Amino acid sequence: MRTAAIIHLERFLRNFYAVKARIGKEKRVCVPVKADGYGHGALQIAKTSQEAGAFCLGVATVNEGMELRKGGITIPILLMSQPLPQEIPGIIETSLTPFVSDSWFIYALNEQAALSKITLPVHLKIDTGMGRIGCRAEETAALAEQIAECKSLELKGTATHLAVSDSADLKDIAYTRTQLSCFKDAVNAIRTIGIDPGIVHAANSGAVILHPDAWFDMVRPGILLYGYKAAEENLIPNFPFEPLIAEPVMELKSTVVMIKKIKKGESVSYGRIWTAEEDTKIAILPVGYADGFPRIASGKWQAVIGGKIYPLAGRISMDQCCVNLGQNTTVRRWDEAQIFGAGQDAAALAAAAETIPYEITCSINKRVPRIYVNE
Repeated sequence: MRTAAIIHLERFLRNFYAVKARIGKEKRVCVPVKADGYGHGALQIAKTSQEAGAFCLGVATVNEGMELRKGGITIPILLMSQPLPQEIPGIIETSLTPFVSDSWFIYALNEQAALSKITLPVHLKIDTGMGRIGCRAEETAALAEQIAECKSLELKGTATHLAVSDSADLKDIAYTRTQLSCFKDAVNAIRTIGIDPGIVHAANSGAVILHPDAWFDMVRPGILLYGYKAAEENLIPNFPFEPLIAEPVMELKSTVVMIKKIKKGESVSYGRIWTAEEDTKIAILPVGYADGFPRIASGKWQAVIGGKIYPLAGRISMDQCCVNLGQNTTVRRWDEAQIFGAGQDAAALAAAAETIPYEITCSINKRVPRIYVNE
């Protein structure tokens, strides 16, 4: 094994069941598998989710949905982002459930669905303060009425997205509550004109953890299912639930492919930002920024080899990085090296790289094989 991402499916399942236990069995779970399952492999995560009882999956592109259907996924797939006009036939062919938030898209979908002689389910997306796709709250009832008038569409859900639900800052909590109040009013406006809003959903990972009033009929936890908490319950005084336990699902491992002796005063890798302060040994690992190991972590990260921590030496390059083993080391060629995993997970690497764990796992390149295991 040169470099591989080890995906622990049993941990994913424990995270999934922990969410189910938190929200209650009567509520549904949408598993986002966009961006190749946050880097974990969309099809395998989708299959695992389907078998575990997920109500639906979430994707960002029509092609992502197509790949899941080709792989045998049968449960509903929500298309959460706005597609291009030429992708509308693919939505119909793939039996996706798109989010809609404007009249043009509603009528375009209805026209294509009518040509295909099907009734297409859609979810109405409301912008309550995220500022991205979604109709304004005051437009909600009119758009729901337009959907109801379309003979080839069916309103199966109503959704919004929360901007700061992962924050325990009092101002952010107040903002989330304002969003939820706006959303409830918009949903009630749909009901007032005699239309069923379908499945009502708003909660992302942060809201699953911190905002029980956002759970409605279904939740959409993303990074939480992959093992990283967007917020901590203990930051909220008198919080009514026990803290959720989230287990990181992915490990990134590589191999020591060469060990070199470096003399005091010699430099290693591009830019000569690292110079040996004494005679030492350097391990070369076949993993670099093209694999998703961020270059900005150069000089800020370490590898674990044989249970011991060894700092990086020099810049992470496209396909390789170097590790300072010191003078006295038990490391041998072909030993396994952990980039992140137990003890130093993707959240820690993200902190070193000044980013978020989402970006770390999503950035693991397709050339890195995913190896699925169950403990």
